[in-house]
Amino acid sequence: MEYSIKPIAVVSNSRKMIEDDNWGNVISTVELTKDIHASSLTGIDDFSHLEIIFYFDKVVDEKIQYEARHPRNNKDYPEVGIFAQRGKNRPNKIGVTVVELLELKDRTLIVSGLDAIDGTPIIDIKPVMKEFLPKGELKQPSWATDLMKNYWD
Repeated sequence: MEYSIKPIAVVSNSRKMIEDDNWGNVISTVELTKDIHASSLTGIDDFSHLEIIFYFDKVVDEKIQYEARHPRNNKDYPEVGIFAQRGKNRPNKIGVTVVELLELKDRTLIVSGLDAIDGTPIIDIKPVMKEFLPKGELKQPSWATDLMKNYWD
């Protein structure tokens, strides 16, 4: 079974190359495509954060990971499956990030914390509601904490 998904928006920002770290100061605009009506964003500015679902369109099929690997190819980290990490070389090339909404301007969202490069297609936008956030304490392995130490700097 295959699905066809059309982008609903596109990212514009200063990041032109795929990089793993230093996303914290990146400000991005997310502009709706011409076929999506501006009114689809009505009320979104009542939320502080959004969940952005995007497509890693620059990842070539030959780089897709289907098995366990060392995150960032760092042998200091254990081999874990692609679904136990957030790497870009995923079978369906889908990324998800929670961002802070800074401003809504007609057909454009201005956000911080979006780890998608310039030109990345957006496939969905959802408001973050606290009722959808995890309940209880989050758990993660120490390698993940180490891997992420410079991600948002």
